[in-house]
Amino acid sequence: MEFVPGELRIEVCRASDVIDLRHEVLRAGLPRETAIFAGDDDASTRHFLARWKGRNVGCATLQFNAWQEQPAGQRRGMAVVQSLRRHGIGTRLLRAVDESVRGNSSTCLLWCNARTSAIPFYASQGWQTTCAPFDIPDAGPHVKMIRRYPTSEI
Repeated sequence: MEFVPGELRIEVCRASDVIDLRHEVLRAGLPRETAIFAGDDDASTRHFLARWKGRNVGCATLQFNAWQEQPAGQRRGMAVVQSLRRHGIGTRLLRAVDESVRGNSSTCLLWCNARTSAIPFYASQGWQTTCAPFDIPDAGPHVKMIRRYPTSEI
């Protein structure tokens, strides 16, 4: 089946809607519970689901967690199914997270723990690496990355 970008929908959803996809893509081979993150059910947490032809094909979560004592949004649990990577789904998910952050006037920074294999993708979206690689047990090598927004964009 050929991917048609115009048929992709990004929806705000519940935490329970992203867990299976997180598990499949980010925690394969581990217990399903490892795809449930602390804060998933917080009132300020926002979950985004990419749907294509009735199928969940990508997800991302935004939690408001400080970065170096500054108000910030933390992008967590971003995943796109392997067969549909490099079709703009991740870019669309990040755009949805960006728009959500811009709607919060106290936040002008996003941060994440990015898998080292995803550094080129995030860098192409304006993110900057802030540290040397470190290991997250059961998830592998990561780096911390940030994206700042000029106050004029908020």
